[in-house]
Amino acid sequence: MAWRPLRALRRRWAAYRYRFVPWLALNLRRQRRTLRYVPESSQDKIISDEEVFETLLKTFKALFLNDFSRQADILALLPEVKCQYLELLTLEQKWSKVTSCNHGSQQVFSPEEVLLNTLGFTVSRDRSSLVSAGTGVFVTKGFVPKGTVVSMYPGTVYRKHEPIFFQSLGNPFIFRCIDGILIDGNDKGLSRSVYRSCRRRDQLGPFQMSDESWLTASPQNPLAVGQYVNNCSHEKAANVCYQEFDVPGHFPLELKQYLPNIVYNHNIERLAANQRARGFV
Repeated sequence: MAWRPLRALRRRWAAYRYRFVPWLALNLRRQRRTLRYVPESSQDKIISDEEVFETLLKTFKALFLNDFSRQADILALLPEVKCQYLELLTLEQKWSKVTSCNHGSQQVFSPEEVLLNTLGFTVSRDRSSLVSAGTGVFVTKGFVPKGTVVSMYPGTVYRKHEPIFFQSLGNPFIFRCIDGILIDGNDKGLSRSVYRSCRRRDQLGPFQMSDESWLTASPQNPLAVGQYVNNCSHEKAANVCYQEFDVPGHFPLELKQYLPNIVYNHNIERLAANQRARGFV
């Protein structure tokens, strides 16, 4: 029966070794065919920031329109924005009447259906096809063209000096960006509590500055599953790449409710800073 503890130990090592620096150093040469080397942040661009921004804007607007009936509190404070969305909704309903037999009220889709109708594909979490890799992310419908944003890495964003020790214990979802910023994408335990606390802290009346539904099995932003995208293996090369994107300050206020990231430290400096997002292309 001694093989059982050994098997459990091997599973834990398989999950941990990608965060063990000596192992990484020894295996860099072996992994060269699947690793992507980015010597500096300026070269971390598969597609332009403008393309990422337009993809997020397009997707979030579609989600907002689909959930229009529940946005009354926000729209009451943004009359100009309300007029813009009413025009879009009117056009959408006219097109729906032309292409279907639905002449009633607004048809409401699931977030996954909205993603399919907007970007042409859906992604979801399921058991990984890699051995001992746990949960993975799959394209379940449609087709993903090369150079398309397919998911976002959700979580609490920590700068270099901010405390993350206790959250990091036994946590395989800590992601380190090129500039040293960390994103904790764990949806359980202390990490979950920290994210929810920071989100409530930053809420401005009816305006939610981030999305917490990624902590559940049914995220309202279907792209917020990036923390479950698995690393490459010797047998299978990576089919997506990480790309960092700083959400600009002029990002529409009403759409921030779909951003799956929140900063850990709230201060005056942060108010002037852009929000960090991490995507897969």
